[in-house]
Amino acid sequence: MTHWLIAPVILPAMLAPFIILAARYHIGIQRVFSITGVLTLIAIAGGLAWNTSDGTIMLYQLGDWAAPFGIVLVGDRLSTMMVLLTVVLALFVLIYAISSGWDGRGRHFHALFQFQLMGILGAFLTGDLFNLFVFFEVLLIASYGLMIHSGGTTRLRAGVQYVLFNLIGSTLFLFALGAIYAETGTLNMADLANRVQLITPDETVGIRVAAVLLILVFAIKAALVPLHFWLPSSYAEAPAPVAALFAIMTKVGAYAIIRVYTMIFPPDLAVTSGLHDVWLLPAALISLAIGMTGVLAAKRLDRLVAFSIIGSMGMVLVSIALFSPVGIAAALYYIVHSTLAGAALFLIADLVRSSRANLDLTPQPPVAGATLTAGLFFAGAIAMAGLPPLSGFLGKLLVLDAAYGTDLMVWIWVIVLVSSLISIVGFARAGSILFWKAKSVAAPEGAIPAPVPATMSYVAVGGLIALLAAHTIFAGQVHSYTTAVAAQLFDPEPYISTVVDTPGKLSKPSTEDH
Repeated sequence: MTHWLIAPVILPAMLAPFIILAARYHIGIQRVFSITGVLTLIAIAGGLAWNTSDGTIMLYQLGDWAAPFGIVLVGDRLSTMMVLLTVVLALFVLIYAISSGWDGRGRHFHALFQFQLMGILGAFLTGDLFNLFVFFEVLLIASYGLMIHSGGTTRLRAGVQYVLFNLIGSTLFLFALGAIYAETGTLNMADLANRVQLITPDETVGIRVAAVLLILVFAIKAALVPLHFWLPSSYAEAPAPVAALFAIMTKVGAYAIIRVYTMIFPPDLAVTSGLHDVWLLPAALISLAIGMTGVLAAKRLDRLVAFSIIGSMGMVLVSIALFSPVGIAAALYYIVHSTLAGAALFLIADLVRSSRANLDLTPQPPVAGATLTAGLFFAGAIAMAGLPPLSGFLGKLLVLDAAYGTDLMVWIWVIVLVSSLISIVGFARAGSILFWKAKSVAAPEGAIPAPVPATMSYVAVGGLIALLAAHTIFAGQVHSYTTAVAAQLFDPEPYISTVVDTPGKLSKPSTEDH
């Protein structure tokens, strides 16, 4: 049993109270410990990802209690990939928050930031549905504190809406867990995978209800239409670094759908047949269309970026809803892309905000550092809209390829291509208003020029754009890895046997991994 697997959960859980108790009034010390903690997490996550890259499945049993009775953390290709993506994103977000001074505009930013990481990383690593619920609640509480950081009536209103909507999801989650436990007597995912297979056709009502409730909960987290109403206001009103970190939170919902509906309720399971193609795929297509239409219709830059997140999640879930190895591999490639692109756009919106009266898409005097900011916006817009040469274009090609030959191929291709065109027009419109038309607007007489954003703020945004470029350059290698991840997901027996049959050991990769 390896103890490194619990480090991504324990480290931020220890750092957060330490920052509150020992460095509460020393922002400099808070920054040092927060940055050091995230760098340490990157090193640990990199090691875990490397260790599982050959198909090895890692297991950690808290208190040395074996599953299904004990709490277990499980590391495979999918979970460690998501952990690594989260902590790399967190580093650039943290750099921006410090350089822009956002972390000093309210109290306990760094402690809440660490608790947020704890919740997200725990959700990716847990092997138990109840503890998935627990980590959902940890990240919900921390994200609410981060949302209202630096205060404001509008931000508080958006935060309350965010919490109420997610509490509905939490309630449904508890109902689902109760139904699953009543039907199977366990909540361990590996054990559930075995027990659900034993349910007879005449006893499927309870487990079908639980499966529907679970997909509703995960759809709320993923902002899937018609459960997306909480996202535009919440993300648009949140502080920019918080909104950038939130770019990974919708992916927690996508991750949960992938994990639960490939292992516990796979597509070929008669008990839950029809859930995947009858409901999830049409909802994902509508999400994609509504999200990109919102990009075109948005009257503020921050809401434009928020709607692009909805659209990108629609793209991810279209590929997931195919529930094929090719579809899951394409979805995972696009998850990495959309997380980085969405975070970069939220930070770019804050660069624009720093020298404008507001983020309304109306002609106003040029922003400070307009040339560099415009260049970054251009790159981020190209990435999110899916234009070559960045990874969004390759991601959409992978999704279209995954849909080839399916029953809804025509609908998928038409909606993906038309929504891409709409998003291009929307981003082009926003860019021309913000940077081109601004040259014709003179600053008010006597107005004091706004200071140029800090160099490290540009470094943080540039780092995310550079990662998008790397994601494009190494697309072949990344897609090969996501293909291996998908193959492991559709062959869950090594995962199940590691958790249930051979607790405390590392499983050897199957021959398919080679």
